[in-house]
Amino acid sequence: MSAGRATHGLVLGGGLAGMLAAHVLAGHLDAVTVVERDRLPDGPADRKGVPHSRHTHILAAGGARALDQMLPGTTDALIASGAHRLGVPNQFVACMPQGWLRRFGETHYMISCSRGLVDWVVREQVLRDARIDVVAAADVIGLSGDRDRVTGGRLRHRGTGTTSDIDADFVVDATGYNSGAARWLTELGLPAVPEERIDPGIFYTSRIYRAPADARQGFPLIAIYFDPRLASPLRGGVLTPIEDGRWLVTFAGVRDGAPPTDEPGFEEFARNLRHPVIADLIGAARPLTRPYGFRIPGNHRRHYERLTPWPDGFVVLGDATCAFNPIYGHGMSVVARGAIALRDGFRRYGLADGAGRRIQHDIARTANDAWDMACGQDLRYPTTLGPRRSRMTRLRDRFMDRLTWAATGRPDVTAAWLGVLTLSTPPRRLLAPRVVLGAIRGPGRPRLNDPPLTARELRIIADAST
Repeated sequence: MSAGRATHGLVLGGGLAGMLAAHVLAGHLDAVTVVERDRLPDGPADRKGVPHSRHTHILAAGGARALDQMLPGTTDALIASGAHRLGVPNQFVACMPQGWLRRFGETHYMISCSRGLVDWVVREQVLRDARIDVVAAADVIGLSGDRDRVTGGRLRHRGTGTTSDIDADFVVDATGYNSGAARWLTELGLPAVPEERIDPGIFYTSRIYRAPADARQGFPLIAIYFDPRLASPLRGGVLTPIEDGRWLVTFAGVRDGAPPTDEPGFEEFARNLRHPVIADLIGAARPLTRPYGFRIPGNHRRHYERLTPWPDGFVVLGDATCAFNPIYGHGMSVVARGAIALRDGFRRYGLADGAGRRIQHDIARTANDAWDMACGQDLRYPTTLGPRRSRMTRLRDRFMDRLTWAATGRPDVTAAWLGVLTLSTPPRRLLAPRVVLGAIRGPGRPRLNDPPLTARELRIIADAST
């Protein structure tokens, strides 16, 4: 808190990134205003400002730990509200290009629920703080200040069409993928922001089902991943347990194999995946929604940390700076890790000159591993629009293929790979001698051509066919 005049923070965007940013600022400033284009729902519901919320979201272990560091008890609150804690690989039934993973004992975990539930649980905790106020139904149309310092934001109120300015000592842009921050900064006289785009051209379609009674607790996540070596259209799918005894089923396909949004087409797509297990399972379930489609805009990174000069009193957080192909389940986790960087930066620098620039560099570093994984995999698809793969990249891909092959049968390799996948350990751990030796030796077990389901899980499929 300030010793003299009252200090004010402004957060643009009321989603997950915005709420975490508001929580951070409220710990250091006297008051915080959150500006949100939607009217925030009083419960776990989808909203227009998060167009991909109907589709599968996974909170990896690294992200869950970051959320609990920011807001202690968040993971427990999610589970109490119906989210599932899924151990991996014991509750992770995954079909890799090299075969099915075996369900060894738990080494890591994921939190599985709807995106709406995550947003609501976080929002409910954050907005208990009386220092935080929300201005809803307002669009951000620009920043106040100049190239040296951002001093607030300019709004247009949807109900009246009127505009207003909000002054602030520190501003965080968390308006998501469609953020206008790059344009707003050029309007203040700053250079263009360097950007990267890698677009695999992937389409999603999702549908929610009522799970069979025997499958509403303790059911695994089922995932069928793309095989980039196939010449046919790339297709994949995931069945995810979520709250209230439901399954969220999401299918993905590239441009020439996009999953349909009509019911017969959705079911046919499921049957034509590399294995029919998801089709068999949804045959035992009751649909609760129609299929909803979504075209992901690809991996998009705005390198604000490279912009020189950088104005004081301003940072960009979340999808507004780095957005991923959601198939890898890293988006929410990277947001939480970025919020940790914002918190630690504020503790270290406060409102000192140059604080925003330093914090922006720290936020960028939290996204590097997930960005490299997502782009490295997406560049393997023939439909991807992006830079050509280098010789070094192709060698790395060959190593990862062999490591994933070994992971289908070797527990220590599986644990190392899943540690990176869940953002629990950095990718350099895959170069540990024991892991490299395991990759060289291979799985040491026969390939599994069918999912390693338990007797109870197989019974659900059998009951559907009778």
